[in-house]
Parts: sequence; C-alpha cells; structure tokens
Amino acid sequence: MKRWAWITVGLSLYAISLAVLAPAWLLDAFLDDASAGRVRLASAAGTIWSGRATAELRDDTGGSRWTAPVAWRLLPASLLAGRLDYRLVTAPEASLSAMSVSRSRVEFSGVDIRMPAARLAAALPAAAPWGVDGEVRLLADRVAFGPAHAAGSVTVHWLAAGSTLSPISPLGDYALEIAGDAQGWQARLHTLAGPVQLSGQGAWRPGERPDFEATAEVPPALRDELAPFLRLVAIERADGRFEWRLR
Repeated sequence: MKRWAWITVGLSLYAISLAVLAPAWLLDAFLDDASAGRVRLASAAGTIWSGRATAELRDDTGGSRWTAPVAWRLLPASLLAGRLDYRLVTAPEASLSAMSVSRSRVEFSGVDIRMPAARLAAALPAAAPWGVDGEVRLLADRVAFGPAHAAGSVTVHWLAAGSTLSPISPLGDYALEIAGDAQGWQARLHTLAGPVQLSGQGAWRPGERPDFEATAEVPPALRDELAPFLRLVAIERADGRFEWRLR
C-alpha cells in the first residue's frame, strides 16, 4: 500500500477515535456558536459518537422557549467526508430525524416542532405585550445555518391564531415561509384561513436583526370590533388595513 494511503487510513482512524472519546458537550458548544445561542443541547451526556441531551430553542436572553429529549448516534462514514452526520431520536411530540455538523454549518432534517404561540412570542419584545394565543408548528425537510450560512427552508404555521386582548379569537390560520440563500433568510407571510387576512415579507441576515413588514386586512363586518385592538399593535391606514413592522 502506498504511503499516502497509509496516512489516509491513519488519519481516519485517529478521527474516529476522537469521535469515540470526545465529550457530548462539544456538540452543544458547536451548536451554540453556529446558532448564536438559539439552539442548544442542555445537560448533554455521553460522547459526540453516542449520547443524549435536552434539545432547546432559546431567545436572545438565553430563556428556553421549547425543549425536547433527544438522543444521537454518529454515522462513521461521514468522518471521511469531513463532517459529522447523526441519526436523531426524539420524543413523539417532536421530530428531529437527522443532524449534520461541519466546520461552517449545522443542518437539521425532518423537523416537526409544536409549541404554544405565547411561548414563542415571549421571545420577541415587540410581540410580548400582545397576549398571543394559538399554536405554532415548525416544519422543515432540511434547514442549515451557521455564522455566515443560510440554506433550506422552514414553514412556521400559526394555527387558531389569536390574542387575549382581541374581542374575536381565533382570527385565522397563517403560515410564515422562511427560505435561506446567499443573502440570508427571506420570509413571506400569508393567510391559510380566517376572516382577518395577514400578508407580509421580510429578511434577516446572520448577525443582524430581522426586518419584517406585515399587513392585516379586516372585513367591514368586523372592523368596529377589531379596530380598537389592532390600533394597539399596528398603524391604521385605510379601508380596514393595518400595518406593522419589526426591526
């Protein structure tokens, strides 16, 4: 066998041995850096080869907005490609089927996460006082992110959307479609069902604050009831149209 082949085999075996022995908290540290603290593996135990932890989505202050137990097992062949590919096992109320880690990004596949809308809204200072109600569901076949990387797509469904401040609730079902590209994350809001029509669009570059504009259109029959509430959270324009901006 040629010398370079022996070197390749030796380096591969060395990488595998590091994966076997490296502690699980290293995965948490990598996710912390890649997601700017938004995705974490709390109480990680085991090794980066095989372990378990509590997966968390966190807000800007480090507060936990969603948690679920998760276990992982490394697919050894991925080491030869310079990355760490994992099979994930989660509890029935959440789904994260696979994760891939490299130097520049983290990728998740088979994402299906549900949480109360109020828990997610509490992470947004501009939305926290609204008394948001309903359920949020995050769906992604594949989504990848890093300090300077955005790829894949996520759909956020807001189901039975409402507010404890509104005289009418729920207001409808809505979807926020988020897609990653070389420019960062692009978002589009649209209405799935309900009397109040929401639409909007925005963008978010890694390391910057999101910039998003939304419009609510209220049918004439509901304007007298809903206008006082909507004036608390948005700017009234004309003909039952209200605008809101997050920056």
